Amino acid sequence: MDDTAVCERVRGIASARSAALAGAAAVSVLEDGLRSISVVRAWLAAAEVDLAASLSQLASFPEGAIAAAGRGSQSEAGRVLERALTLGAVPTLADALNDGALTAAHVDAVTKAARGVEGEQRERLLRRANGLAGFAARSSVAEFRRKLDEEVRSAQTGDGMARFERQKAGARLRRWTDADGMWCLFGRFDPLTGVRLTGRLDAEVEALFATSVPDGCPSDPVAKQEFLAAHALAQILEGCGAAQGAGRPEFVVVIEADAAGSSDPGGDDASDDETHADASRQPPRGDAAEPRLDWGLPVEVPYRVLAELHGTAATRTVIVRNGVVLHAPGELNLGRSTRLANRAQRRALRALYRQCAIPGCEVRFDRCKIHHVRWWRHGGRTDLDNLLPICVVHHQKVHDAGWLITLGPNRVLTVGLPDGTVHNCGPPSRRAA
Repeated sequence: MDDTAVCERVRGIASARSAALAGAAAVSVLEDGLRSISVVRAWLAAAEVDLAASLSQLASFPEGAIAAAGRGSQSEAGRVLERALTLGAVPTLADALNDGALTAAHVDAVTKAARGVEGEQRERLLRRANGLAGFAARSSVAEFRRKLDEEVRSAQTGDGMARFERQKAGARLRRWTDADGMWCLFGRFDPLTGVRLTGRLDAEVEALFATSVPDGCPSDPVAKQEFLAAHALAQILEGCGAAQGAGRPEFVVVIEADAAGSSDPGGDDASDDETHADASRQPPRGDAAEPRLDWGLPVEVPYRVLAELHGTAATRTVIVRNGVVLHAPGELNLGRSTRLANRAQRRALRALYRQCAIPGCEVRFDRCKIHHVRWWRHGGRTDLDNLLPICVVHHQKVHDAGWLITLGPNRVLTVGLPDGTVHNCGPPSRRAA
């Protein structure tokens, strides 16, 4: 994109802003202004990379010089230089960024993905990324990250156990004190260890705070869970946890049955409320006519690794088809006896939804509230067909901003906005997610 086109975009942004401040802007004008901001921001990111890369050849301490010039931090300057290296290796992304076709976050996704591989595998990933500029231009950053994850898996050699061994070797725990004097932890663990730690931590939270919470607990649901988890971890580390020996990790085995290959929900396997991971069984190979098992672990984890959990991990089976729960253990309809969804209902909803039910929202299920479609205060029941996982932001929109939500057959979702716009979303599918 040349300088003339950039200036034209800036003039369009200024015009849209003036109209907005005067209260006279049409929706299309505001949308065009925001699109132009995205394009100009991408062009500026490309310009920043070019200038920073040139300065790095002249300055003895490039991060310091870049940070001082841009009134930023040295870590931010380091990210710009990393971006420059990535664009140098993937020139099609550099051209697309300069044209405003994608964002700096798309480039940073490539940088992050490349850190996970070495040598020839890294070169292979960057060559593949060079052919993904078109995909990146029409995809969100999250979609592009998922595509890069697929490319990383294809670039890596060795079987699933080799990857699992790399994951175990990549375990890290970092400790530091922040500017507010708070002691901080950051950890990375292989998926198997993560399952065990999550089970232990969840059990501790439930044992300590089932009936009351400590003073100072925030009311925001996401902040509340983080607060309780921090206190539970402190109890565990101090050796005085209330759930010693408890907290078996739980796998939810989701069988998403297609109409042509559904499993019989009345069969022996499906009727067991609790079984154990059977490492001798092989997972389905992805045929559309077969059910698919979702163990809650990344697909790269070898199936036989589950043998390590045999006898220690509870497995709950949920069978779904086309937005309908055919089988799930536990009580799924509580009526007016309680306002809060129970564990069985959350398990069934998790089998249907990986993330917030609102179309396009990527907040994962664990960070969502369980919303009554017909509100509790209006007589709504705590039954599965009246419950929906919604993130905190969209939950506020429903309760305070006039959003109207209805669920049709097979959980077809309709979202009505105050301006008359209506969004429809078909039955939830974990494959689509």
